Amino acid sequence: MKKVLDNMAYWAVTGVWYTLSLLPLWVHYLLSDLLYLLVAHVLRYRHRVIWKNLSNAYPDKSEQERKRLLRQFYRHFCDILVETVKSATISRKNIMRRMTFKGAEQVAEILNSGQSIALLLGHYGNWEWVTSFALWLPPLQHDAVLGQIYHPLENTVFDRVVLKVRNRMGPVCVSTRDTLRWVLGNERDGKATMLGYINDQVPTWHNIHHWLTFLNQETPVFTGIERIARSRNQAVVYLDVKRVKRGHYECEMQVVTRDPASMAEYELTDTYFRLMEQTINRAPQYWLWSHNRWKRTREEFDRRYQVVDGRVVERHPETDK
Repeated sequence: MKKVLDNMAYWAVTGVWYTLSLLPLWVHYLLSDLLYLLVAHVLRYRHRVIWKNLSNAYPDKSEQERKRLLRQFYRHFCDILVETVKSATISRKNIMRRMTFKGAEQVAEILNSGQSIALLLGHYGNWEWVTSFALWLPPLQHDAVLGQIYHPLENTVFDRVVLKVRNRMGPVCVSTRDTLRWVLGNERDGKATMLGYINDQVPTWHNIHHWLTFLNQETPVFTGIERIARSRNQAVVYLDVKRVKRGHYECEMQVVTRDPASMAEYELTDTYFRLMEQTINRAPQYWLWSHNRWKRTREEFDRRYQVVDGRVVERHPETDK
């Protein structure tokens, strides 16, 4: 019975999403303007988190400047919501006009050599439309598989809908827990891979192995991507995103390294966050400030956890004696 109800809910949500997505983009942006009033001024969505993040990241900016960034963030956030809805039916021709890529030839050259690629980006600009990068690659001579990491949603109905939408442009969605298995499986089949990682999120306590300064704050970061790239000799490419105007983005694929093993431990991770910081500082309003990025502090980590043989484990009273 539950399966039947889930299927009914899936088709209902899919129907509503697809129907709304058929509206022209100018109507979506009109809805975004109305949504902005609700989200920013009525619901005040995650206002405290956003304001705290902006204040800590930019203490030298005046209160008026931070308030302007806050308003601009809310407007862009609402645009992202309606653009995501539009993703369900937007044509390839239209999305290629609105999301352009530079450096695709260099990326294709790497894949044609048989080397896999870790594509690093952040929650900046429109990360949902970034899946269209596959449309910009010239024909590949080497057998390659393109993918994007995603975090499965707790609601299985919405998870199925989101997966259907995200898979439209070619790259397959790879669950975070299946990342290494997917990479190794394609490697055994003789296929190069290019897998997109959004790496600016907060890790769980047991995944914290490195801290750095990011946006003026001590920040715990994921290092798993670096470990995979180094162990599998993957080239690393950073995606520098710019918002040109409303509904139009430009993405430059920058090759960070083709020899990650030659870099010092954590140097690759540090480089990504330095590049991400440069992208954000250029136009801060287009980053996802509503994410509670700094909820884990070094002080709490040192009090509750310790690193033993490279593993993060909880402290015990007997261990602290």
